[in-house]
Amino acid sequence: MKPTLLVLAAGMGSRYGGLKQIDPIGPAGETIIDYSVYDAAEAGFGKIVYIVREFFKDEFIESVFEKYPDLRNPDGEKVKFDFVTQELDKIPEGLAYNPERVKPWGTAHAVLMAKEAIDTPFAVINGDDYYGKESFVILGDWLASGQCGKGKYSMVGFRLANTLSPSGGVSRGICRTDGSGFLTGVVENHDLARNAEGRITGHPAGEDYKTYPDDTLVSMNMWGLAPDYFDESEEMFREFLRNSGNELKSEFYIPTVIDRLIHTSEASCKVLETPCEWFGVTFKEDRPMAVERFRELTEKGVYPSPLFNKR
Repeated sequence: MKPTLLVLAAGMGSRYGGLKQIDPIGPAGETIIDYSVYDAAEAGFGKIVYIVREFFKDEFIESVFEKYPDLRNPDGEKVKFDFVTQELDKIPEGLAYNPERVKPWGTAHAVLMAKEAIDTPFAVINGDDYYGKESFVILGDWLASGQCGKGKYSMVGFRLANTLSPSGGVSRGICRTDGSGFLTGVVENHDLARNAEGRITGHPAGEDYKTYPDDTLVSMNMWGLAPDYFDESEEMFREFLRNSGNELKSEFYIPTVIDRLIHTSEASCKVLETPCEWFGVTFKEDRPMAVERFRELTEKGVYPSPLFNKR
């Protein structure tokens, strides 16, 4: 059974200043999500599930089927699509939240919305991030290999040097692993950038600056999960709502779920290293760099232009 790709595309883009899910970035008007879909199809993912918001769902669906109505895997099988919405009021029955809240519940809640749409091992990615072709091959192969199952998950680890921003310091979750390459924890570090000597420096919250090797592995929210994750996560979301449902800004994140499962020995998470460069468009200022990178990748022949003219 082929793995599924779950794309988190419900973010409204308040920091970006527009609906970045459909913002043209590539040479022929492609979005960042288009490149992830292309790479996933090439890597053998048989289904794409999008998490979107109700207010732009119809426009988004129309855009998807207009661009790739006949997307196929290398074996010729047609890729399936599904669309699920994330809304504040989509919470377990019997629980409540502050009626003044407007902020979404976070990435782990977004994943939960796809519970009825996914019954295979699946990958999770951010819709506004570029992960690189090889990253999808690495994760797709792992998901399809039989290694993924109940309580057996994975995360694609990116080299810190491949995730820095030319615009200034960034925050990254630095991975801690055991001797077998399994995740033991993720430590959020801030202000990560190269100093005048060319070394990468940054610091955990409330601590002094440190120097980090270029190949330090970080999490960029690219996960490999099994369907049992949904039940584990749903129970934790119930607990989250009971404790924080009245708050206006607290969020329920995927790493929180994974960390809990690891430390209660209910799950393991293999770290899969990728050589790929990562970049994203969190802010409007990030857009010119992304446009240039996709132009370069197209000129090098990594991608055709237009992206889906051969499908």
